[in-house]
Amino acid sequence: MRWLRSYSPALLFGAALLGLWEWLVGHYDVPAYVLPAPHLILHAAQSQAAELGAAAWITIQITAQALFWAVTLGLGLAILFTRARLVERVLYPYVVILQVTPVVAIAPLVLIWVGFDNVNRALVIIAWIVAFFPILTNAVSGLRAVDPNLRDLFKLYNATPLQTLLKLELPSALPQILTGVKISGGLALIGAIVAEFVAGSGNSTGLAWRIIETGNRLDIAGLFASLLLLSGIGIGLFYLLSLAEWLSLRKWHPAYQKQGNG
Repeated sequence: MRWLRSYSPALLFGAALLGLWEWLVGHYDVPAYVLPAPHLILHAAQSQAAELGAAAWITIQITAQALFWAVTLGLGLAILFTRARLVERVLYPYVVILQVTPVVAIAPLVLIWVGFDNVNRALVIIAWIVAFFPILTNAVSGLRAVDPNLRDLFKLYNATPLQTLLKLELPSALPQILTGVKISGGLALIGAIVAEFVAGSGNSTGLAWRIIETGNRLDIAGLFASLLLLSGIGIGLFYLLSLAEWLSLRKWHPAYQKQGNG
């Protein structure tokens, strides 16, 4: 009930927008190939449910793999950077170059190097490039923000570097790491879609290809249905990662303890 009360204004506003949309399209006789009414989009989603479901599953798989590698490599490189400043000075400029270079410029090269027989693998790499940087920067910032007094206490008790990492630095940095993961989750989905647009290959059959295909056939209702499903995946991913963040921090982080008490 608390959830319903919290989100009821947004739900009511969305319902009002849909009603206004339906009325305006009917009142002004807007052609369906320009802007379909909501009921036509719903009908397209129902009639194309099997195709949309299969495409959504491929997009989810690519996004999940890209996010997994972004978390694994980003966190690993962050730990390395905070342990070896020389490695950071050598590699960090190239990480920045990789991040600021538009993915649409990198994607054709990745596709050529990986091969058009392995399009999905190329899409994972491209999505990983987009999602990698926020995790790295947030993890580095969190690992370096450890309370110096606690670090001195661990030294006083002769803690090993591994014990300090596992029992002090990673728990202290966890809120910032999880924030980076939440940001990278959305970026991984965006990267997967952009990569598939750039790939432009029928071998890739995710939601982006469905959008291209329905647009070419002027099936605008089907296009909107794909966009609606894509938005749903993004929202679901955000709240799934938010739930993981809450479960990880609720027992000891002051901000989450206050939320639970409220």
